[in-house]
Amino acid sequence: MKFNKWTVGLAAVGVVSLASAAKAEEKMSRLETALSSTTISGYVDTSIQWNPRTGNASGAPVSFQGPDKSDGFNLNVVQLSIAQPLDEAEWASGYKVDLWFGPDANALGSQSIGASAGDLAIRQAYVALRTPVGNGIDWKVGVFDTVIGYESVESGNNPNYTRSYGFTLEPTTHTGVLATYRLNDYVAFAGGVANTFGASINERAQGPNSSGATKSESYKTYMGSIALTAPDDWGWAAGSTLYAGVVNGFNNSAADNQTSYYVGATIATPVTGLKLGGSFDFVDLHNQPGNADSAWSAAAYASFQATEKLSFHGRGEYLNLEAGGDIELFALTGTVQYDLWANVISRLEVRWDRCMDAPGSKKIFGGKNVPVDEDGESVSPQDGDDWVGWGSTDPKKRDAFLVALQLIYKF
Repeated sequence: MKFNKWTVGLAAVGVVSLASAAKAEEKMSRLETALSSTTISGYVDTSIQWNPRTGNASGAPVSFQGPDKSDGFNLNVVQLSIAQPLDEAEWASGYKVDLWFGPDANALGSQSIGASAGDLAIRQAYVALRTPVGNGIDWKVGVFDTVIGYESVESGNNPNYTRSYGFTLEPTTHTGVLATYRLNDYVAFAGGVANTFGASINERAQGPNSSGATKSESYKTYMGSIALTAPDDWGWAAGSTLYAGVVNGFNNSAADNQTSYYVGATIATPVTGLKLGGSFDFVDLHNQPGNADSAWSAAAYASFQATEKLSFHGRGEYLNLEAGGDIELFALTGTVQYDLWANVISRLEVRWDRCMDAPGSKKIFGGKNVPVDEDGESVSPQDGDDWVGWGSTDPKKRDAFLVALQLIYKF
């Protein structure tokens, strides 16, 4: 082994031994090798949002939206990703960590059991492994994104700024073990076991459920999916994908067993730059009284890449929410994206939600923010300790509108 001249000089005067220096340089070499394959990336997600008309306490009931983002300037989330991807070795290993900072980190709800909510969360944190079985089985052990859904937890990977009703029905994050296997270039499978449906890290199925039954500490959530890709010889349809998946287990938030089914597709077209998509989500809450046991959503997507920088994206969707009191919602979303600056996603979005049916007044949008106590009852701000936050008055509108500018810098 070759030593640098400073090490040799120190060894000559007895300050260090060449044996210890050899071990130190060997450790440093392993560290440099590990660091050389480590990637650091992330993004800063911001938005400017306007909800036309007054009284917008009750807007579109979709994930990562709410009165705190209405009519103002928003930091949505900062993601910091540190990873060592799997290489081509048969027994490859690696890891990935996605850290979230900001309001969306709080909304993700992955804080571990007993931890207080805050603007810091772990989106993903898993050890990645490969076992040389067949074409190789890739494993994730830890916290990882769910296996179902057309849209991603990461907003910049989606065609639109706001999330869909289908995304809102789906789980987001699990703590468990996930295996993926690619049979060939056209067929891939995934299957896993997790603690629960919920995003909370290290969460356990607790119960009792809606029927009063409790769960054993070993009760788990199971998931599986299949992805099919059209081969290259399918002409203009080459690269189109069909995806299906299911997640079944205990949802502590709903205090019941839950099964979520998903089917989605992305279809290439003969028109250059035009892609179509569709998704269907169905949620079955077991043992719920009456008809409040299911919800389903369907969505259609269209994306057109007009130029290298300019693209247009549209989404139409429908939600039938029996589990929430027989509510029917319809929404249209249009997004224009123009990547003017390097590394920046910049897009303007307009969204319209329509309440087609709901209990009572059949109007669920609108309302005004009012001070409330811990029971959600309206109080005066002068009531001191009784005032714990803001709530909303009964909504009285059938329509909700949103105009937003989103800027995401990726690094």
